[in-house]
Amino acid sequence: MLYQSEREELCKITKNIYQRYGTNAAGGNISVRLNEEHIIMTPTLMSQNHLCDLSPYQILVVDMNETIVEGYGRLTREINMHMACYRENRKIGCVLHGHARESMVFASQGMDMPNLTEATQKFGKIPCLRFAPACSSELAEIVTEHVNSLGEDVLSKAMLLNKHGVLVLEETLHKANDMLERLEYNAYVAYKALLFDKLGIQPIESGEYAYNVEE
Repeated sequence: MLYQSEREELCKITKNIYQRYGTNAAGGNISVRLNEEHIIMTPTLMSQNHLCDLSPYQILVVDMNETIVEGYGRLTREINMHMACYRENRKIGCVLHGHARESMVFASQGMDMPNLTEATQKFGKIPCLRFAPACSSELAEIVTEHVNSLGEDVLSKAMLLNKHGVLVLEETLHKANDMLERLEYNAYVAYKALLFDKLGIQPIESGEYAYNVEE
């Protein structure tokens, strides 16, 4: 089996993300760039058909022409969005897309997410990109445009896909998983803080703090 340990690790992280509501049965997909030739990626319907409980044999080894080299299953139609990220910036080593429960509050409203927690300050702005249908070439183009706008500061970035979900860009699979957890906790805090603000209980602070963003 090609890249056995890497495929086993992707199985473990994928199941963890599903169990922690980082995605749902409606979809989600994760890919990891291994080298200049190959990425590994979860198959289509990983959530709906398999509840994200995958075997390493179901993790697809895919070349840069989007051809399956090894693995049982079919490619998700959202491969175009993943490949757009990898082609746009060589620093990106993992693309994680999910329908994360707390973050979907902001994505479904088409809202940028307030960045309130210390653990998410390294994300900078958490934007909601303009809408395009799931799996469409238009959505891949919108993501490409945003990735290009980030320039060299492309890692540790999260974005919301309008009405759709979240997209996390990182150097490694484990860092991307960490990013998603941080994003979800921030979303949980942010929508309650907005309610407190609107109800006059406590305004959202806008002060400057010496946050540690090099952790």
